[in-house]
Amino acid sequence: MCGIVGYTGSAAASPILIEGLRRLEYRGYDSAGVAVQRDGALHLVHRTGKVDGLAQAVEQEQVAGTCGIGHTRWATHGRPSTANAHPHTSCDGRIAVVHNGIIENFVELREELEAAGHTFTSQTDTEVAAHLVEEAYAEQPDLVAAVRAATQRMAGAYGLAVVCADEPGTIVVTRKDSPIVIGMAPDGARVASDVIALIDATRDVTVMGDGELAALSPDGIVYYDAAGRVTEPKITHIDWDVDVAEKGGYPDFMLKEIHEQPRVIRDTLAGRLVNGTLAIDELDLSVEELNLIDRVYVIACGTSYHAGLIAKNLIEGWARIPTEVEVASEFRYRNPIITPTTLVVAVSQSGETADTLAAIRDARCKGAKVFGITNVIGSPVARESDGVIYTKANKEIAVASTKSFLGQVVSLTLLALLLAQVKGKMRTNQIRLLFRELADTAEHVEAILSDTSAVEEAALACKDAVSALFIGRGMGAAISYEGALKLKEISYLHAEAYAAGEMKHGPIALLDDGFPVIAIATQSPVYDKVISNLQESKARGAMIVAVATEGDEEIRKHADHVIYVPKVRDCFSAITASVPLQLLARSIAVLRGCNVDQPRNLAKSVTVE
Repeated sequence: MCGIVGYTGSAAASPILIEGLRRLEYRGYDSAGVAVQRDGALHLVHRTGKVDGLAQAVEQEQVAGTCGIGHTRWATHGRPSTANAHPHTSCDGRIAVVHNGIIENFVELREELEAAGHTFTSQTDTEVAAHLVEEAYAEQPDLVAAVRAATQRMAGAYGLAVVCADEPGTIVVTRKDSPIVIGMAPDGARVASDVIALIDATRDVTVMGDGELAALSPDGIVYYDAAGRVTEPKITHIDWDVDVAEKGGYPDFMLKEIHEQPRVIRDTLAGRLVNGTLAIDELDLSVEELNLIDRVYVIACGTSYHAGLIAKNLIEGWARIPTEVEVASEFRYRNPIITPTTLVVAVSQSGETADTLAAIRDARCKGAKVFGITNVIGSPVARESDGVIYTKANKEIAVASTKSFLGQVVSLTLLALLLAQVKGKMRTNQIRLLFRELADTAEHVEAILSDTSAVEEAALACKDAVSALFIGRGMGAAISYEGALKLKEISYLHAEAYAAGEMKHGPIALLDDGFPVIAIATQSPVYDKVISNLQESKARGAMIVAVATEGDEEIRKHADHVIYVPKVRDCFSAITASVPLQLLARSIAVLRGCNVDQPRNLAKSVTVE
């Protein structure tokens, strides 16, 4: 969840570190800090709150130097405070560490280190890393060797960047289950936990593997394997545009990313239908292996979990394969039934979600085939899967996922079609027809985005509510869960989602005059049932906001506000109906004065369990 940056070279380090931290603000954080080498010592500055406050402090304190590390922290151990902000230092203050992840055995290590005379100044797990490096460096004054020795005593996940006052110009980095990328630019070497912090300087980066180390200096980068042997790096070229990190004229990243969704649909589908047949070569499973699949698990968290609920409807409906959707944090602990003919589909926007990674590792150990759907090239989910579909969403800055969600839905729809094709449940002409209609949803989304006046009217009616209920049936139920999550994520308005048929079994007790009920009432086999549920809600005084199909005038008899979407097959309604729910959540949040890009307490990438 946290962010790491580092720079060593010929330029002033502080401005580069501050700009890198700003690029990582989207991940969510509560404090920030830097450590810069200067005059044979380390100059540290920490602040709670936003990076702007840190930048002012760095300028006031005139932090000068050409080598340093920086960090944005999202609290896991110890409350947000200046003392708990990174970087953390050794007892003598000559070694500084920034860290992403969790050191699981930090309590035992801290007790051991305190018994040996070390003094701790924070409540964090990270500080033990600084003292472990300090101990190892005292025995062998070589920073690479000391960092390697320290990590051998640590259990858990870590991305580490370390500087030492006794080794000017050097940054040593390593990782385990927490991403680190490195690049060399004309003015020096850079490191970050996300490539977005590097792309202004270089497009050629190395994605570090677990256990690997690197020593950065102004003259270059030396890479080491887990055993400490010098290795040659694998260079990855990043070809997405720098402007994905800019708002492009929109008032916030969330709105910009909502408007990018038609392109995401087109890019995700590009090249997927070849000579009338679906082509997903990345799956890396033969037709024979796919044909043997008799059970599918979709494992994911948050928004990705809701994409999985949509996939369940499609895979079971088209391919007739039993499919379960599991919250990743629960999957690994409940001993699920897994055989060599089980397909586990891991869905993660970042590709580094800790719970999802743990779940797929457990599934692989039990013999399952694992397929990843992610937005990040070279991410851990991508590397540890038998195959992967990239959602082609480019970088998503807003914490609340929009375009990545739609990319996931489209990718999972492709997978469902492929399984139906392989299983012989659909003829070739059916596949072609459905693929064309899936591609047409890009234009439908553009049509929705061209006129959002109905969304804005509904938002005005909902903005002062204290709670809201989202309902739907069939595919609409799955969409409702995502709509409710978006609303509570960014507006802090409490929201719940239910299958509409469950209203009478409890939730209807919540309804009174003016209570917002947001209903997915698009044309479907269960449309009449949804109308009945709306009538029940209206009879209790609820204010109804309906997402309905263009041309449906009947719905106006039952709803106070109607948001129309183009007519599509029910199987594709998740794509079109999700967009007005994203817009509605954003509009309500803006009206309530909330920061839609960086909602409180949330992080973009959840890299701890």
